[in-house]
Amino acid sequence: MTYLCKMYERKLPVELECGLHLFMEVINGKWKINLIWCIYKGIKRPGELHRQIPKASRRLLDTQLKQLVAQGIIVKTIFEQKPLKVEYELTAFGETLIPVIVVTAQWGETHRQILEPLLQSTTTTVK
Repeated sequence: MTYLCKMYERKLPVELECGLHLFMEVINGKWKINLIWCIYKGIKRPGELHRQIPKASRRLLDTQLKQLVAQGIIVKTIFEQKPLKVEYELTAFGETLIPVIVVTAQWGETHRQILEPLLQSTTTTVK
């Protein structure tokens, strides 16, 4: 995997022994699942994505969008106009992640009563 700058260069080799490791390599990143979901729901412009995920810095979102493009999950289209217009779309490959994200979200909702107290006792949550 190519990293965009030396500051984020991987220190440990990528583990490719099983499908779970491969999956984790793709979604590894705090905001990647949110980005994939937002793009799936029709939010395509970088500014719109940032407004939808305001806790993430614009720089971090841009980095994770570039990684998702490099991984073939999304495609970036640049419209040559003034001002420049950029849009992101899921690829057919990226769309295969949607059922996984849906099931993961359902699991979280199903186990909310167990998970919320545990997570609140170990982290500071903002509602």
